[in-house]
Amino acid sequence: MKFVKPPRLKEGDTVAVLSPSRGLPSRYPQVYELGLRNLEAKFGLEVKEFPTAREDKDVLYNNPGMRAEDVNAAFRDKAVNGVIASIGGDESIRILPYLDSKIIRANPKVLMGFSDITTLTTYVNQLGLVTFNGPMIMAGFSQIDSLPPGFTEHIRQILFGFEPPYEYATFDFYSEGYPEWAVEENLGRVNPPKMISGWNWLQGGSLVRGELFGGCADVLEWLKGTEFWPRSDFWQGKILFLETSEEVPGPLRVKRWLRSYGIQGVFEKIGGILFGRARGYTDAQKRELDEAIVSVVAGEFGKPELPVVTNMDFGHTDPQFIMPLGARAEIDSKNRRFRLLESPVE
Repeated sequence: MKFVKPPRLKEGDTVAVLSPSRGLPSRYPQVYELGLRNLEAKFGLEVKEFPTAREDKDVLYNNPGMRAEDVNAAFRDKAVNGVIASIGGDESIRILPYLDSKIIRANPKVLMGFSDITTLTTYVNQLGLVTFNGPMIMAGFSQIDSLPPGFTEHIRQILFGFEPPYEYATFDFYSEGYPEWAVEENLGRVNPPKMISGWNWLQGGSLVRGELFGGCADVLEWLKGTEFWPRSDFWQGKILFLETSEEVPGPLRVKRWLRSYGIQGVFEKIGGILFGRARGYTDAQKRELDEAIVSVVAGEFGKPELPVVTNMDFGHTDPQFIMPLGARAEIDSKNRRFRLLESPVE
């Protein structure tokens, strides 16, 4: 499959903001509104709020079709250049049957979110469009002034375009989660910063290339066995990226998840595996996670040559890399380098 890239964003473009998952803007409007202001001030973008954006949390939960219709409408709207989710949740899988694949496929545009929005980004990617696993309005954009300046530049380069290749580099620090949103003085803040320990290159010595695919590992588990799970041939030539949620699934659970990929033959088809930094893990748990990954990939499924890198800067910690699904990337294990070989936007 040749993936269609969306047009790059430019200053003055309009971005649709909607809530395809949980309706937290209705509960924490101050956090949501700061994210909108930052999107406009930092990137020169115009915001168009769709009906679900501020809709009541319970109303959204009871109406998955309403949430899906906002997605359809945003892709249908010729004035909209990008779509960014307000926040994640845990049941956006319920909107997938209501999405209009023809409308979405015919109108490629930047679509970005992470966590529960993995249902949406992976589905649209399987339709043939490049999508983006990255920050959301309330989780990333709202806190942008508390994060390293390089994060703002990273967002600009990935979504506004760059001359390839683009080499990913770790940020100056990271943070896990946010102080209580209901407390006014916490607005825009992140939890105390932590030192970056670097990426862990666990196995594999070759240089591999492939198209990125992945997202939140917890959410991908919910898609297995449904019509929204990738076909067997879809995995060929992919670089799989996974990250764990704030629910802190233990290393043993992640090991079992990986085992199901192995039994599907995924490790035979992909070029490498990237893991985001595990939020909420102790250092001991992170070591245990690394051991679990290798025990499954190399031990149980006999793929010691498959490149595996963990503790990378994407997922449920801030700041996070934007990972474009469908864009060609390269893992250079010898030189310990990860980069995009093409711009994910036209």
